[in-house]
Amino acid sequence: MLSASRCAAQLLAAVCLLLLLVTAGKPSRHRTTQADDCPTIKLKRQWGGKPSQGLHYQIRPIRYVVIHHTVTGECTGLLQCAEILQNMQNYHQTELDYEDISYNFLIGSDGIVYEGTGWGLRGAHTYGYNANGTGIAFIGSYVDKLPTVAALQSAKSLLSCGIRKGELSEDYALIAASQVISTQSPGLTLYNEIQEWPHWLSNP
Repeated sequence: MLSASRCAAQLLAAVCLLLLLVTAGKPSRHRTTQADDCPTIKLKRQWGGKPSQGLHYQIRPIRYVVIHHTVTGECTGLLQCAEILQNMQNYHQTELDYEDISYNFLIGSDGIVYEGTGWGLRGAHTYGYNANGTGIAFIGSYVDKLPTVAALQSAKSLLSCGIRKGELSEDYALIAASQVISTQSPGLTLYNEIQEWPHWLSNP
């Protein structure tokens, strides 16, 4: 006959096994949300970016998202995009006297997002909107065509991710750079596309 203590131990083990089986069958809510809301982001150090020459923190959550294009060649893959980003950062820092690459994030044609100044740090993308805005630039020129489906989807995922992380206001306003400064960015075709996105603000 089994002792009371041995029975109790076996019962406890059976209960633990049952709980493990039930838990294993459930998808992790955190992992699912992370995968659904956050695109792949290559950090600045991963694409060979130089440190910022000055850090200016923003008050979060951020109120505005400003969409740009870079008017460079397009790129797919880390090596190709890294070369464009390194040249861009060098131009911004040495020729324009900016403290860093001007955008918070940049997106390649394969949908990979590249960290510029990143979340919560002021960029130099849009006069009057740098302190309270996040600048997202599509790598390439989008006057007469759209970015790839992968790039557009990554931008939308980045915005959802920003809300979930508390970086963007839940009622943030989405605008094109051309609405508030003298520029053709983000290109007429992309400008028309983002007018169909949630949070679009027609009169900033």
